[in-house]
Amino acid sequence: MLPAEPARPAARDDLARNPGIDLLRGLAIVLVVFNHIGLRIPLKKTALAEVLPTWLLSRLNYNGYEAVFVFFVISGFLIAGNALRRWGSLERIDLRAFYARRFARIVPCLLVLVAVLSVLHLLAVPDYTITRAGQSLPHAILAALGLHLNWYEGQTGYLPGSWDVLWSLSIEEVFYIGFPLLCLLTRRRAVLLPMLALLALSLPFTRSMLDGNEIWQEKAYLPGMAAIATGVIGALLAARWPVPSAGQARALYVFGAVGLLASMLGGRWLWPLLHDGVMLLLTMSAMSLLIACQARPPRPWRGLGWLRSWGRLSYEVYLSHMFVVFPLVWLYRASGGDVTLGFLWYPPALLLCWGLGALVARGVSQPCERWLRRRLVEPVGAARPTTAELPVA
Repeated sequence: MLPAEPARPAARDDLARNPGIDLLRGLAIVLVVFNHIGLRIPLKKTALAEVLPTWLLSRLNYNGYEAVFVFFVISGFLIAGNALRRWGSLERIDLRAFYARRFARIVPCLLVLVAVLSVLHLLAVPDYTITRAGQSLPHAILAALGLHLNWYEGQTGYLPGSWDVLWSLSIEEVFYIGFPLLCLLTRRRAVLLPMLALLALSLPFTRSMLDGNEIWQEKAYLPGMAAIATGVIGALLAARWPVPSAGQARALYVFGAVGLLASMLGGRWLWPLLHDGVMLLLTMSAMSLLIACQARPPRPWRGLGWLRSWGRLSYEVYLSHMFVVFPLVWLYRASGGDVTLGFLWYPPALLLCWGLGALVARGVSQPCERWLRRRLVEPVGAARPTTAELPVA
C-alpha cells in the first residue's frame, strides 16, 4: 500500500474548485455551444453585424475547435495535478485507483448518451439518425465505447452532432489509458518530462502532416494528445514552482491571456504567419494561465459566477448540449428562420444547455460517480474522493 499522501496547503487542495480554472473551463464550453449554434444560425448574418464587426462575430461562432484544445490542456493539468497531490509523484500512481476514478467519472454519462442516441436513431428522429453511406448504428456504438470515434469519423465522415462530440473523449481516454503506464515505466521525472515535451511541441507538425483529410487532421490522436501533454507539463512545473512571486504570476497571466486572445481572435492574421503554430500558441497560453491560477488564484469576479458554474458543469454540458441545439434550430426554422433576429435564440439556448447539464450532473454523473467510487476506489485504500474533480472536453 502506498504511504499516506503528504500534507497539502488547504487553499490548493482541490484544483477543480479554483475560480480561475473554472472561468477558463466555462469560457471554453460556452465557445463550443456558440460554435454548434453558429453553424446553423451564424451571428455574422444577424442584426448584430450592424453594431459589431463581422470578424468578431465569426470568431465567437468558430472557435469551438480551439476551445476543445483548451479543454485538453485543462484536463491534463487537473488530472496530473490531482495525481501529484494524491500520490506525491506520478511514478507512484496506483493504476487501479487511477483507472477506477476515470471509469467512475466518464462511463455513466457516456453509456446514457449512447443509449439515448441509439433510441433516437431507431426512431429515425431528424439530426439524430445516422444516414451517411458506410456508417451504421452498431459501428457508431462500437466506436464510441471503443474510444475510436475520431478514427471512425476520419474514415467514414461526420456523424450526427450528438455523436460527433465524442471524438474528443476518444482522444482523452486513450491518452489516460497509457499515461499512468508511461509514468510507472519511466519512473523518473527527468525521463518523463522530455518525452511529454516532445509530444507537446509536436502539435504543429502532426497537424500539418495530416493535411489532406480535414476530419482526420482535426480529430487525430497525436495533436489532441499533444495538448493534453502540455497540461501535464504545466502540472509538473506548478508542482516544482509552487509559489511564484506576484510579478511572475502577473507575467504568466498576461502571456496566457494575450496568447489566448491572439490565437482565438487573431487567427485570420496569425495563420498566414504561424500556420499550425497558432495551435501551439493556444496550448502554451492555456498552460500559462493554469499555472498562474493554481499559484495565485484570482479573486472571483463579481457577475461571472454563471460562467464558473458552466465550467463546473463542462463535461455534462458538452455531452448533452446538442439535445438543446437541434430542437431550438427546429423551432427557429419553423418560426420562419428570420436570420436577422437569429441572435435572440442564443440566450435561451445557453440557459437551456446549462439547465440540462445541471440535470445530468445531479441525476446521472454525480450519484453514479459517488456510487462507483465507493465500490471501486475506497476498497483499495485511496484517499476519499471529492465529487467531480476532473473536467472532460
